This record gives sequence, C-alpha cells and structure tokens, in this order.
Amino acid sequence: MPITQSAKKALRQNARRAKMNKTRKESYKKLVKSYRDSIAEKNTAEAAKQLPMVYQALDKAAKNKVIERNKASRLKSRLSQLLAIKK
Repeated sequence: MPITQSAKKALRQNARRAKMNKTRKESYKKLVKSYRDSIAEKNTAEAAKQLPMVYQALDKAAKNKVIERNKASRLKSRLSQLLAIKK
C-alpha cells in the first residue's frame, strides 16, 4: 500500500484512468464488432451508416491514448476495405 500522500493520490488517479480507458476501449470494440457483424450479414447499407461512428470512436480512443494512433489508422483502413469488398 502507498504510504505518502502523493502515492495515495497517484493510486486513486491510476484507478480512475484505468476505468475510463477500459470504458473507451470497450465502446470502440463494441462498435467495431457490430460493424463487422453488419458486413457479415451482407447489410452494407447499415454498415455504411455505422462506419463514421466507428471512425469517431477509434479517433477518440487514439486521442486519449487508449490505443496507438497507428493502430486506429490501421483499423480504419481495414474496416473500410471490408465495406469496399462487399459492395
């Protein structure tokens, strides 16, 4: 357990940040999963509507350093390729 006041505060901050990071990560993963499900069901109209929301979630996760900027870029590229292939 932390002893000093600053170490106690750091522990509280780390717990709060970990919780927020987990929430952000789950949100973008849920959107990506629903997007992939739409593609798998050959529902390209629905997938095209979901793509901007997926982009936004990935950009927010990258902005808040939940994921790396390059990972967000790579995922966006691969997800848009899925839609282009299925059309």
